[in-house]
Amino acid sequence: MITQPRVPAAVTDPDEERRRVQTERLLAYRDDGPLAATLKGRLGRGLPPVPATLVALLAVLALTVIGTLDDGPILLVPVLVLVALVVPTAGRDHLGRLDWLTPPLLRGAEFLTIIVLGLAEGTPKWLLFVLLYVIGYHTYDTVYRTRQGIWPPAWLFLAGLGWEVRLLILGVGAAAGMLTPVVAVLTAYLLVLFAVESIHSWVSLDKASAQAQSDQDLEQSPEDAAEQTTGDADGN
Repeated sequence: MITQPRVPAAVTDPDEERRRVQTERLLAYRDDGPLAATLKGRLGRGLPPVPATLVALLAVLALTVIGTLDDGPILLVPVLVLVALVVPTAGRDHLGRLDWLTPPLLRGAEFLTIIVLGLAEGTPKWLLFVLLYVIGYHTYDTVYRTRQGIWPPAWLFLAGLGWEVRLLILGVGAAAGMLTPVVAVLTAYLLVLFAVESIHSWVSLDKASAQAQSDQDLEQSPEDAAEQTTGDADGN
């Protein structure tokens, strides 16, 4: 079921409505999961999103460059850094001048962490690519929908686990030396979830559009239909 973002009963300020939609869009692009959804109401105002996400990304890069991410529990460190720094930003309104940078920075940090963990544990590169592709497709689908004024259902972000729970699962799997099977199961789960929901939603939208057009045609008077037909003929 395709849903619209929450709309107040009466919108009197166009600027306020624009800000609300901008916040909804950027929060959707973040792809926060159940952990962020649970904690954001308890963390108060939280951290500013761009600086916190940028610091987390640079921290993962630094850990990678200095070669500390080798094997064992140390592989949980980049995941915990990201979660600790970025989850507290979920409660922000994302209306700052540069807050639009948060989703791409966050997605880059997520992808970098997945690659680093996979290479450290010797996970097949093709499997890592498929996982990144599935998450990337979900991101693209979300962006495309919101540009049409349509929002994915809220349950999809929870079922999709969000960036934070996905990384925690992968981090635990890497620390336990079982990353490859964990990546395989997670990839299969996300592939089925995102593909089935996306196809179902777009098919439902097409059917709804076709039904609306059909209803409009039925309500059209014979005179209007004849005039439209004549106009189309003259246009040709």
